[in-house]
Amino acid sequence: MGLPVKERDWVVVGGTRDELLRSNYREVGRDFPVFLHPDSHEEYALARRERKTSPGYRGFAVDFGPEVTLEEDLARRDLTINAIAQAGDGSWVDPHGGRRDLEARVLRHVSPAFVEDPVRILRLARFAARFAPLGFSVAPETMVLMRTMVERGEVDALVAERVWQETEKALREPAASVFFQVLRDSGALKVVYPEINALFGVPQPEKWHPEIDTGVHTLMVLDQAVHLSADVKVRFAALVHDLGKATTPHQEWPGHKGHEERSVTLIDAMCDRLKLPAEFRELSIIVARYHGNVHRAFELRPGTILGILEKTDAFRRPERFAQALLACEADSRGRLGLEKDPYPQRAYLQAARDAAATVKPTPEDIADQVGPLIAERVHQRRLRTIEEIVKHANPAK
Repeated sequence: MGLPVKERDWVVVGGTRDELLRSNYREVGRDFPVFLHPDSHEEYALARRERKTSPGYRGFAVDFGPEVTLEEDLARRDLTINAIAQAGDGSWVDPHGGRRDLEARVLRHVSPAFVEDPVRILRLARFAARFAPLGFSVAPETMVLMRTMVERGEVDALVAERVWQETEKALREPAASVFFQVLRDSGALKVVYPEINALFGVPQPEKWHPEIDTGVHTLMVLDQAVHLSADVKVRFAALVHDLGKATTPHQEWPGHKGHEERSVTLIDAMCDRLKLPAEFRELSIIVARYHGNVHRAFELRPGTILGILEKTDAFRRPERFAQALLACEADSRGRLGLEKDPYPQRAYLQAARDAAATVKPTPEDIADQVGPLIAERVHQRRLRTIEEIVKHANPAK
């Protein structure tokens, strides 16, 4: 496709583990033999076959040895575009039409054995997120196969660590929202991310959200976060900031009073389930809890602004505060027809934080050696600094 080659993987046909070890290849594979070349450090794997032995993505027996053919090795792969090999002389081995599907921009399963490994649903969704900008889509028959896997309960066997591993990779892709859309289309989203799936069909006030549907809004916010930042934490925080709207009582629709704190509760539970790093949880909670206040920044009193800065630890964690503002901007722009609207709130609150951060305890404060008194003096000086910022604020900029 003309894309840069990041790595080359080699399949060794007709070889053995002992032969590679004698040639100074270093064995690194845990579940099956994979070796690193002594000079190039590229990966060399012995050709192998796989047999399904039990439910779940770990329920496989692996056969490898000099008798396994290249065609057998390619047959166990997930997608046709991943089942193409090239020999040393440049000739292609493409028994499943992978090159044809590359031309047609189609993500298609190699064989019915696709159903044996639920991780393949996640991988396919991730490939869709990577290649959607190039026009790729999922083959209809492959989508049917994935729905069958969900109905059979195969996806229930996915462990949290693997779900997050694939999700984190997908969040780095240029069309990250496609990952979640493909999961939803296949029915897998309600299994692996029920909190996100529950947002679809939940209405919001049309005045503020022309797209109305909260799930649609959520994926639009993720699109904007991808546009604004390459930081996976920002993208994840943007994705989960509105989870609480799914738990709003129907009689209160389309309003969602108090959804911020309900979002925090759901984010906490999701982070526990997926065993996410602390920095993902912390940033996501800040965005969920304060995004409404950030949107109303120009209406806030100086004391309220300072309170937000202190509660979010913005003075000690300036990078995280800047990340939160980016996620809030993505939320504001993730609305139908408003994608290119200016968001001066980010620069405004960043300026307030930066100005207030210059206020430090004076030598006189330190000489007094009274901790609470020093803190109060610094607080009051920071408040006066922010008052000046507010006084000269221009929301139009």
